[in-house]
Amino acid sequence: MSIERSAAPADAGPTPQHRLVDGSLDDNSAEQAEEASLRPTSFADYIGQEHLKANLKLAIDAVKKRADGTVLDHVLLYGPPGLGKTTMAGVIAREMGANLRITSGPAIERAGDLASILTNLQNGDVLFIDEIHRLRRAVEEVLYSAMEDYKLDIVIGKGPAARSVRLDLPRFTVIGATTRTGSLAGPLRDRFGLIHRLEYYKIPEIERIIERTARLLGTTIAPEATALLATRSRLTPRIANRLTKRVRDYADVNGDGIIDVPIATAALQMMEIDELGLDPADRNMLRLMLENYGDRPVGLNTIAALTGDETATIEDYYEPYLLQLGLLERTPRGRVVTSKAKAHLNHHPSA
Repeated sequence: MSIERSAAPADAGPTPQHRLVDGSLDDNSAEQAEEASLRPTSFADYIGQEHLKANLKLAIDAVKKRADGTVLDHVLLYGPPGLGKTTMAGVIAREMGANLRITSGPAIERAGDLASILTNLQNGDVLFIDEIHRLRRAVEEVLYSAMEDYKLDIVIGKGPAARSVRLDLPRFTVIGATTRTGSLAGPLRDRFGLIHRLEYYKIPEIERIIERTARLLGTTIAPEATALLATRSRLTPRIANRLTKRVRDYADVNGDGIIDVPIATAALQMMEIDELGLDPADRNMLRLMLENYGDRPVGLNTIAALTGDETATIEDYYEPYLLQLGLLERTPRGRVVTSKAKAHLNHHPSA
């Protein structure tokens, strides 16, 4: 399986900066390369998401059994960042024995950019579009016929002399990934035959991921330290991998390279990640809401003004895990800090 990536634009949208426990991709290419080396490449290696894997494996096996030139239905994967949508796309392509072409919604600025990508696909290829909800409307309209009929409609010329030409495309599979399935246009969403949500992982699954990561990194980690890191990983594999790497660095510099409980605890304290996996930015947001509004609901724009973040950053990177833990509630009038969050902040007086 070969993998191709298209260049991303300079402005790839709002993401939280300088946070170890966010779900966004780093700009550091070495960090990305190391993360890529930790990604599983088959369903057997992919830990967690058992229901999703069972459904996808059934669909892939059915396509392989037919052997009549059909390809896998288009797949939409959605859920919070860092849960393995990009990794799953790579696994699907490898299980299909197909080439994987990777791009993102913001990278496809014009319909011509998409046309160039589509005309370079081969029969059976997999096209992965990250942040598919950020496709421009003109690009979406080109994608509709490409996904449904494997046809590409292009306009040649301008003015009265302009004419429409329909080109045949090879049969291919689109895998779209999004953190905001509600932002997808209805006609685009309806063209996906397989739509699945990736759920937060369970602690035992995160422990297995940390053990696997430590093994691939050539680091020895004690079972107790594995359990400790798992509780701080926000139930998210990407964060679990990053914490493991940062604690490994701490162990290499301040110990003998072995990750035990004292080393893991000291490293987490240095990173200011508490027992729930919250970092100073999470605690600061909850504290600002509580200090300024108490038990009253707070609107999203107001929270963004308090923290200095974009509203999309709050919705995509702060809220999902805080809601999952029951530290934050959504009401028709706004967000409310819960009593559980108040108790937690009392144990962490500094933001």
